[in-house]
Amino acid sequence: MHLVWDWNGTLLDDLPLVVAATNASIAVHGIGPITAEEHRRDFFRPVPDYYAMLLGRPVDAEAFEVLNKAFHAAYNEGLTTCALAADAEAALRSWTGTQSLLSMWFHTELVPAVSRYGLAGYFTRVDGLRGVGGGPKAPHLIAHLSALGLTGPDCVLVGDSVDDAEAARAVGARCVLYTGGFTDPGRLRATGLPVARSLAEAVELAYA
Repeated sequence: MHLVWDWNGTLLDDLPLVVAATNASIAVHGIGPITAEEHRRDFFRPVPDYYAMLLGRPVDAEAFEVLNKAFHAAYNEGLTTCALAADAEAALRSWTGTQSLLSMWFHTELVPAVSRYGLAGYFTRVDGLRGVGGGPKAPHLIAHLSALGLTGPDCVLVGDSVDDAEAARAVGARCVLYTGGFTDPGRLRATGLPVARSLAEAVELAYA
């Protein structure tokens, strides 16, 4: 069995930075700040629709590009403050099958970051976002598994969002959701999927 890990909010404990970067991007519109609890309760994809909810008006492609650039500028500036989830490495070591990483963060920034955190050796493949982001994860998971020569039933996805759950369902993969990331635990439980309070527990549930 193959395990596909999410990065932001799962292996990387970056919720405070994501909230700060979101606040930086919406501040120019006189909106916010939002709290971590509000982000966990409200965030959803497509991201332009989430921004539209925060701003109270539609967000077209041009407006999203401006917001997205402001977000990533603030995020990249603060990235050195982020640590891995407390049990990330122990969870990776405990899985006896193959593992890969799929993130909606930019591929050119993800790959060196994974190496800096000393995790590259755990993964048979690392894929991040190539091009403009903001959309759902499902098509990226399809491409990721195709590149690995795998199908959904061969895999378990570990992530921290409803979007992870929807991506797994789109390919017929199992999914375990982690409560330590970007999404309120109640929203995760509402999916009906297994929910873990730690990454170690997520791996245990992936074996089940």
